Amino acid sequence: MNHFENLGLGPHMLTAVKRLGFTEPTEIQKLSIPLILEGKDVVGESATGSGKTLAFGSGIIEHLVPGRGVQALVLTPTRELAEQVKEALRKLSVGSGLKITAVYGGVSISPQIRDVSRADVVIATPGRLLDHMERGTINMKNISILVLDEADRMLDMGFIDDVERIIKKCPWERQTMFFSATISHDIKYLAEKHMTHPVTVNATKMVDPSKLRQVFYEVSKHNKLSLLVHLLRSEDTDLAMVFCNTRRNTDFVVKNLKANKIKAIAIHGGLTQNKRTKNITRFNEGKSGVLVCTDVASRGLHIDSVSHIYNYEIPGDAKDYVHRIGRTARAGEEGKAVSFVCNYDFKDFRRIQQEYREFNIRKQKTPYLEKIVIVKPDARRRPQRRNNRPPRGGWR
Repeated sequence: MNHFENLGLGPHMLTAVKRLGFTEPTEIQKLSIPLILEGKDVVGESATGSGKTLAFGSGIIEHLVPGRGVQALVLTPTRELAEQVKEALRKLSVGSGLKITAVYGGVSISPQIRDVSRADVVIATPGRLLDHMERGTINMKNISILVLDEADRMLDMGFIDDVERIIKKCPWERQTMFFSATISHDIKYLAEKHMTHPVTVNATKMVDPSKLRQVFYEVSKHNKLSLLVHLLRSEDTDLAMVFCNTRRNTDFVVKNLKANKIKAIAIHGGLTQNKRTKNITRFNEGKSGVLVCTDVASRGLHIDSVSHIYNYEIPGDAKDYVHRIGRTARAGEEGKAVSFVCNYDFKDFRRIQQEYREFNIRKQKTPYLEKIVIVKPDARRRPQRRNNRPPRGGWR
């Protein structure tokens, strides 16, 4: 028996779930879908990759009627997640007649204006949605379902004021859902202020601690790259993700991995949307075994079969460490999280150890490191004087 049948889903959703190959609901789906179908406001706490999109998507698809304008709004923190949610909802809604579109920055707004005018469901990043609101290119009076996906990430990125402005423009009578990997104070504040008798559901993490091995190396800053190359060459990896704290370091690591004949691609906020989408697709398809990224890829994005996580730099927020390592050891598979700790990483690394005392992060002896090719970062260009006059805007 298909266990989704026990959740109250209609024939269309059951057919879609079966067509997409889902046989048993995840914990967050079991807990939240019945409440969502009843029209209740829901705060769902569950890890990235646990099936939250199908959960809130079932309510959207079951309750909406095509052709009545924008009736559902899903807010996401990043462009990649907006695209991912759009594609997931389109697959679930095949045959329903619902028109689903995504709006986000980094691309032309003109096609989005056209698509929004015809849409039933809009998935949006806060900044670009506010742009549409100011232009008057989106009508929000018929919105009956509002979803904040990866809500904690959205608020961590400083979107709380934007989110409040958007919520206030939605009709008072609506169903509101917040889905998040962690329930922060700000999320509780928003829930109390903008939701009606919300029900909170908590699902266990998708990561199996018994299958996740966590280790760290004490290594000098100058030897981090040599150690990374050594481990990528010597360890049996499927797909590996390497996390850096800045765009500049992400590009530096990718350039040097390529120089040492390791196939690597980058994901960070400085790339164009088309480039980011292309790189994620290449990584998911196994055309490049190493994805070097900032924390833009730690949550939300759908990436399977990651066997190794490398923290080339330690994040300043301990929660980001948890989200990073949550990319591996999923669905019964084994995984390994490796952290490189140099003198300027110790403070942040100790914070992780103190806040997550249940983690068993074992120290490893640094192996002998062979000499590798090092490509130095591009030197920053300095403005050149012309006729001894400063450039427009003055010297900076």
